[in-house]
Amino acid sequence: MQTEAVLGFDFGTTNSVAALSVGGAAPDMVAFDTPNGTDAVFRSALCFWQDEDVRGGLAVEAGPWAIAEYLDYPEASRFVQSFKSVAASPVFEHATIFERRFRFEEMGQLFLDKLAARSGGTLGGVPARIVVGRPVEYAGSRPDEALARTRYDAMFARFGADVHYVYEPVGAAFSFAARLTEPATVLVADFGGGTSDFSVVRVAAPGAERRCVPLGHAGIGIAGDRFDYRIVDRLVLPMLGKGGNYKSFDKVLEIPRGYFSDFADWSKLALMRNRKTLADLDKLRRSAIDQAAIGRMIAVIEQELGYPLYDAVGRLKRALSADTHAHFHFEGAGLEIEAEVTRAEFEGWIVGDIARIEQTVDRALAASGVTADGIDRVFLTGGTSLTPAVRALFVRRFGEDAIASGGELTSIAHGLALIGQEADLAAWSV
Repeated sequence: MQTEAVLGFDFGTTNSVAALSVGGAAPDMVAFDTPNGTDAVFRSALCFWQDEDVRGGLAVEAGPWAIAEYLDYPEASRFVQSFKSVAASPVFEHATIFERRFRFEEMGQLFLDKLAARSGGTLGGVPARIVVGRPVEYAGSRPDEALARTRYDAMFARFGADVHYVYEPVGAAFSFAARLTEPATVLVADFGGGTSDFSVVRVAAPGAERRCVPLGHAGIGIAGDRFDYRIVDRLVLPMLGKGGNYKSFDKVLEIPRGYFSDFADWSKLALMRNRKTLADLDKLRRSAIDQAAIGRMIAVIEQELGYPLYDAVGRLKRALSADTHAHFHFEGAGLEIEAEVTRAEFEGWIVGDIARIEQTVDRALAASGVTADGIDRVFLTGGTSLTPAVRALFVRRFGEDAIASGGELTSIAHGLALIGQEADLAAWSV
């Protein structure tokens, strides 16, 4: 049993959470200062702005403080969110922000520095062990797992401690196991912003020498951000020129879809505000059949309206989780969108994503050698697990009585800290 300080850290696409255990005690969630008090959840976001009084002339904030800075001066700042999504992308080399280039690990180090500074001194020291969650499958097209590991190593080197990586759903399994009083075979389904990850874990009775034994894993780069993409694609992009045409000499061609896929990706939208992309878009606008539509896209990017759009999409998703219909509203940069959306419509937009998630669940079961009938409990965690279509998938497959939830945003960090107390940590590390 580990007797020194152990930190469990869930670095999420949308939110980050930390849990600290000292002397083998039960982990406590780290409380972070926010503009409205303290919170265990710290948004995985950065905001940059130019400030001559700061060394290097570029100031930065993270988490809810980044949101506050952005809301005060939106057009004078750069708001970057969901940057974890590019961790395994070999295409991503750097983000250009106010003409300065930042690699993934540099953004990560800035984020960790600000997060630690807002921890009320809790993260001021160096824990003996840090257990960091990682997805089973990284987000993005053709993710490079080795590249992601290199970038994570560079990012977390700022702690200077013994760092281990554990699958995020295994962390959630440890947390859930603390609630169980009898043996069970558990399917843990962790739905984040960028990835959906699944682990089948055999949980022994309390007091067993090894409480949890992972049997198999699978993951896919589809989760909350992909659902957001579907909403933007249906409600917003048609107003910005998607599906439209442009003239090239004597030909009429469809506008390249790459601009729209980047716009609907939270990790890429803010980075479109660079000289080259805006120049390319302006050239496209001049040749477009509907010049005003491309002009609206340029205006949204130039006026740094990514966060208000993200907020509007998030409000719609949350409303549809609670009700069968909801109103979507977004206004800015000469663009005003009002739409009534039913839950059935939204579920139609994501039906293909849900099908691929279910296929990934099947892969996890196959990897573990356990059939659906052999699963005693299903633990749903992560913010996207609250989406009714996601929950319905597991109810249909495993039955309502098998489903458990709770601690949607904190269970992974809590479980990672518990794993950090294990004597043989290498058995859990990946």
